[in-house]
Amino acid sequence: MTSVADTAVRKTAHVNASLEHAFKVYTEGMDTWWPRSHHIGKSPMTKAILECRAGGRCYSEQEDGTECDWGRILVWDPPHRLVMAWQVTHQWGYEPDLTKASEVEITFTRDGAGTRVDLEHRHFERQGEGSVAMRTAVDSPGGWSGLLKLFADAAERR
Repeated sequence: MTSVADTAVRKTAHVNASLEHAFKVYTEGMDTWWPRSHHIGKSPMTKAILECRAGGRCYSEQEDGTECDWGRILVWDPPHRLVMAWQVTHQWGYEPDLTKASEVEITFTRDGAGTRVDLEHRHFERQGEGSVAMRTAVDSPGGWSGLLKLFADAAERR
C-alpha cells in the first residue's frame, strides 16, 4: 500500500504562449507571478529569485535585507525542463540537507500554438514526520494549482 507521503502531487497548466516564453517567465520571471505571501523568510518578501543554472539557488529577498534560500536547481534543461530541490520543511522553514528535500520537476511541451506545463512534486517521504502535512499543503488550492494559474496568467500577459 502506498502512503500519502509517497504519492507525488501532479498538476498541469496550458499556457497561450510559446514554449520558450513560458519557460522564461517561469524561471527568469518568477518574481512577476510568485505571490508575496508564499515565502519562509523572517520578514516580508520583496523578490523571488531562481538562479537559472544547474546548482543555482532558489531564494527570496526580504524587506529586512536578508536572503532566504528555499531550494536548489538540480536539473537545468531550457526550455524543456527543470528540477528543483524543495528545501522547505512542513513547518515552513529551510532544510539545508538535500537528502531531506522533496523535488519539484516542471516540464514544458509544445501544445499547438501554446505550451503544456506539467509539474510533479515528489519524494515527500524524505521529509520524515512532516511529509503528509507538506504534501497536503502543496496539493491544496493555495498550493501548486493556484501557483500555476498565477504563472499562466503572467506568461499570457507578457
